[in-house]
Amino acid sequence: MDNQIFESTAERTFQYQDSLPSLPVPSLQGTLNKYLDAVRPFASEEEFQATTDSVKRFEKGIGQLLHQKLLQRAKSRRNWLEDWWLDSAYLELRFPSQLNVNFAGPTAYLEHCWPAREGTQLERASMVLWITLQFWDLLRTEKLAIHKAGNVPFDMDQFRMLFCTCKVPGINKDTILNFFKTESEGPCPSHMVVMCRGRLFTFDALCDGRILTPPELLRQLRYIKESCDNEPEGDGVGALTTEERTTWAKARDHLISIDPANKTILETIQSSLFVLTLDDARSYSTPENYSKLTQLSLTGDPTIRWGDKSYNLLSFADGTFGSNCDHAPYDAMVLVSHGYYIDQKLKANGGVWKGSEVVRDLHVPEELIFTVDERVRRDISLAKEQYNKSAQDVQVVSYAFTSFGKAAIKKRKLHPDTFVQLALQLTYYRVHGKPGSCYETATTRRFYHGRTETMRPCTVEAVHWCRTMLNPAATTEEKRKALYEAANKHNKLMGEAQNGKGFDRHLLGLYLVAKEEGLPLPDLYSDPLYAKSGGGGNFVLSTSLVGYTTGLGAVAPMVHHGYGFFYRIRDDRIVASCTAWKSNPETDAENFFQNLTTSFHDIMHVTTLSQL
Repeated sequence: MDNQIFESTAERTFQYQDSLPSLPVPSLQGTLNKYLDAVRPFASEEEFQATTDSVKRFEKGIGQLLHQKLLQRAKSRRNWLEDWWLDSAYLELRFPSQLNVNFAGPTAYLEHCWPAREGTQLERASMVLWITLQFWDLLRTEKLAIHKAGNVPFDMDQFRMLFCTCKVPGINKDTILNFFKTESEGPCPSHMVVMCRGRLFTFDALCDGRILTPPELLRQLRYIKESCDNEPEGDGVGALTTEERTTWAKARDHLISIDPANKTILETIQSSLFVLTLDDARSYSTPENYSKLTQLSLTGDPTIRWGDKSYNLLSFADGTFGSNCDHAPYDAMVLVSHGYYIDQKLKANGGVWKGSEVVRDLHVPEELIFTVDERVRRDISLAKEQYNKSAQDVQVVSYAFTSFGKAAIKKRKLHPDTFVQLALQLTYYRVHGKPGSCYETATTRRFYHGRTETMRPCTVEAVHWCRTMLNPAATTEEKRKALYEAANKHNKLMGEAQNGKGFDRHLLGLYLVAKEEGLPLPDLYSDPLYAKSGGGGNFVLSTSLVGYTTGLGAVAPMVHHGYGFFYRIRDDRIVASCTAWKSNPETDAENFFQNLTTSFHDIMHVTTLSQL
């Protein structure tokens, strides 16, 4: 990803979609063996025996039937998981998605855009907008280079969801609306929405079919900012998108019932390219400490975000940027690619527009004003109150560890990602005195419409290594041997997960077959070790590598007593965001991060000494 080529004329972005392999269904026996191996670190002998018996009953009984039904489903679909995953992981959830599901974070181009001069917010925003629109144009014309692993093309479908996409709340289940089209498919919406001080504006990003230049975009942004600076704040309807999903669905229905113009405004927001937020907050971040900026991106002002938009670009008063994205339509790698594209383009032109200063005759931005009544005002007030309470409970730390990075790790014959994951295991064990169930994202994009599989880094081998590292009597050689055994196991499991041979999505599929067929829930899923090992979304460590570029993000922890952990690995540094809930006395993100840096040094020490 670091040296990725962005533009390609030799291949069209979506040209391999029809020839990608279907997502496979793993073998039942393979899945159950892997599952038993994964729960082992969390079990006493008796517990493990009980779970083994339960799994055997499942394999010989109902599991056979469910597996056959799943194979039948896979025959008629190129991706048997796709609809199910979208529904069960995102659209059927009822808790607020803006803090609990959305991913957010600082943008990639901070390191060479520092620090801001006063009054650079709008100038920078117009440059970033212009480059973002170039990226949209690459997708429209299918000139965005295809991601590959070696020569194997990856599924690019998620890139269709970056622009012109919005989630819409429903009483029982949400839906995703996507209005993006490539040029060969037809016209695509080209208007964008700008949110500022509780107000909404829209303007077209094209004039006579050509993308607005930075001076033209600046004109539009100045108009909006000046309007907002001289007048009272707006109603802040955007805050409603932070609500519990059914509550928001009902509030939205009421909003539409007051005035048909409200429905038109909602449709304008839903179909827009994306939302730009002009935020008066300042991030005070540095390339070593991104905590404030990450916190603002994840938990900032709810009246100037549209939490259901697939992409909210956040422009802060000090010329720094962040983003906040709905996770349902796509995974973070799409935004990482987009952010890195902006990063490289800004670097290439020094962050300054060098083209024509001529501003064409443009329509001024149109303000979108909802008709509201007392009930809507009350709904907004309540939404803000609840959101702020939750937002204040999220602890976010984001730092750069600069002692070493990818280059030094590779010299020790360790995969950089495996290195960080094992350090996380050691840290959790040291801080909490027990193994930490861990989710790591594995991509399945080599398959048609593939998204992710769960890779579980808390293996028997990893736990053995943690105990060895923390045992004062263990020799360096014993520590080193245990480390490489744990690393090899990690690499093997990651490879299998990426090749469609993980087990978590398969177990989910079998569970959903039973649910759809109205069959009783197999006891495998109610077994205490299922949840204790992380099953059913109970991982205490929710982690993801966002790559080897300058992109970074953050997510809230999956469980109240857990941590959210995103990281990127550069040649000379490891940059990470760690989150925890302040209301939980057992977790502290700051303490966890400081312990993690100790773990990094500990691993390096063991591998270095063993080379002498």
